[in-house]
Amino acid sequence: MARELAAIHPDAHCELDFTTPLELLVATVLSAQTTDRTVNKVTPTLFARYPDAAAYAGADRAELEEVLTPTGFFRAKANSVIGLGQALVERFDGEVPGRLVDLVTLPGVGRKTANVVLGNAFGVPGLTVDTHFGRLVRRFGWTAEEDPVKVETEIAAIVPKKEWTMFSHRVIFHGRRVCHAKKPACGACGLAAWCPSYGIGPLDPEVAEKLVKTPAASDTE
Repeated sequence: MARELAAIHPDAHCELDFTTPLELLVATVLSAQTTDRTVNKVTPTLFARYPDAAAYAGADRAELEEVLTPTGFFRAKANSVIGLGQALVERFDGEVPGRLVDLVTLPGVGRKTANVVLGNAFGVPGLTVDTHFGRLVRRFGWTAEEDPVKVETEIAAIVPKKEWTMFSHRVIFHGRRVCHAKKPACGACGLAAWCPSYGIGPLDPEVAEKLVKTPAASDTE
């Protein structure tokens, strides 16, 4: 199934736009409860106005909240971003640390966010257990766990470490485009032959194909 996912989604990648570890860290924190596309609309202005950790640490809260408003929960996210900047300045000389044990001590940063940053900004393999990932590996029958940390542990034992980052991207792409939460496109899924959940969505190929989202429309969940 993992090999087939690689064939189905050769274009799988991190869908948050970034050029530095700090940009990816902030973008990932902002992506909670919203889509990557929404975050990508906000970050050009955000990154231009706040180019480093010190800028976030000293940000005017009202101005920052105004920029973050489209992402939802903007007050909480402003708190996280300001706190993030302050913690980076105070404890890491303004640089994003490249270790999970350090990243998870930062405001608004859990294991999921830390693994996104490690895998995509530092080249350190990491499994990103978001809602799509958790849903799919349970549907695949690879785990019955609901807790993201337990899911991460079980999948880490199955998938080779060097594949963790790309495997995460492929699973998330599949979750956004094919294996939807409410109505998966089972009849148009390349994993149908192996999937124990085959049949929970429409089996008719024509019906299922209409459920498959294009790359441009996939980031809506």
